[in-house]
Amino acid sequence: MVAGLDATKLFITRNPQPAEIPDPADLEFGKHVTDHMLQIPWSEDSGWHEPEIVPYGNLSLDPIAGVFHYAFECFEGMKAYKDAQGRVRLFRPEMNLARLNQSAARVTLPTFDAAEFLTLLAEFVAIESRHIPAIRGYSLYLRPVLIGTNPGLSVSPPTSALLYVVACPVGSYFRNGFKAQTLEAISSSQWVRAWPGGSGSHKVGGNYAPCMVPELEAKQHGSDQVLWLFGEDNLVTEAGTMNLFIVLRRPDLGLGCRELVTPPLDGTILPGVNRDCVLSLARERLEPQGWLVSERAISMREVEAAAAADNLEEVFGTGTAAIVSPVRCIRWAGWTINCGLSARQETGQLAATMREWIEARQYGEDEHEWSVLVDDIMKDEGPDVGLDVGLDTRL
Repeated sequence: MVAGLDATKLFITRNPQPAEIPDPADLEFGKHVTDHMLQIPWSEDSGWHEPEIVPYGNLSLDPIAGVFHYAFECFEGMKAYKDAQGRVRLFRPEMNLARLNQSAARVTLPTFDAAEFLTLLAEFVAIESRHIPAIRGYSLYLRPVLIGTNPGLSVSPPTSALLYVVACPVGSYFRNGFKAQTLEAISSSQWVRAWPGGSGSHKVGGNYAPCMVPELEAKQHGSDQVLWLFGEDNLVTEAGTMNLFIVLRRPDLGLGCRELVTPPLDGTILPGVNRDCVLSLARERLEPQGWLVSERAISMREVEAAAAADNLEEVFGTGTAAIVSPVRCIRWAGWTINCGLSARQETGQLAATMREWIEARQYGEDEHEWSVLVDDIMKDEGPDVGLDVGLDTRL
């Protein structure tokens, strides 16, 4: 029979030479890795093999493995945090794992039991917890990756795969900290990030490499990231690797009325975890104050018209890495659209508030079901794991 993923079969080899913990001030996003990696092979004939936590190291793959030639690959980005009591937390992990399964299915990679994988992930995070800076604003970035490993140059679904997780201690995603970004809006007649029926709503590697050329061009023009537009109406989609939110004053709906707009999940936009957090928080806390919270199409013409009428209050992006990133201005068609910030401001009020609300839940200050204690996952579902240095433990 083909085996499902089974967390009770976890095998652990502790790294006998653990790395020194870097100074949090020296952390650069994705540069420092932790001591171990979680890996689980899969094969078409046998299903999921026994999971292992092993010392961090290189992978050995055949040069004609499908991941190299046909991009049989998907991944996730998620974080672990330490709260004020030193307890380790995961933030909305079920949403990340559901999205990873959806991405895997889109590129014919194997799916897995999310509850079993969450147990394994909790064990991995517990082992690596010394790498999590106990400072608000810092976290352990987790990168689950699933790749097709079987050799062969025929274009066909993978018959073997590897699911693995690596981790990096991180601070702010942007090197200049929590500062407003400049976006360069690009029409889909020039460059396209995603298209209807494509893979834009999934985290697959093929979505990212082709975007680097327009991103580099934008940086050469002095912008920080690309704002991807789509169609003849130049509809707003995503900004760099972030979902986008736009705050509009709506005097047509009443005095003081504001609308929070984000493009809808139409298959071309990634269903971001923090996108969902912002929408949920806005519906919980802003709608009772008279805000309109909308998932709808919005064009650059509408954004431009709102700015001209002094109705564009602020713009910000969201993502797991950056959490919330304010936008200072958008360059489009030879014009610069100011996004509501003064020269002295680095963030608008709502962007700062949303970041505070999300971080309060991430670090357990606002106790909420989104923030899951690793100890609770291990207590409820995980086995009792021996963690002595150099010990191999078969469970």
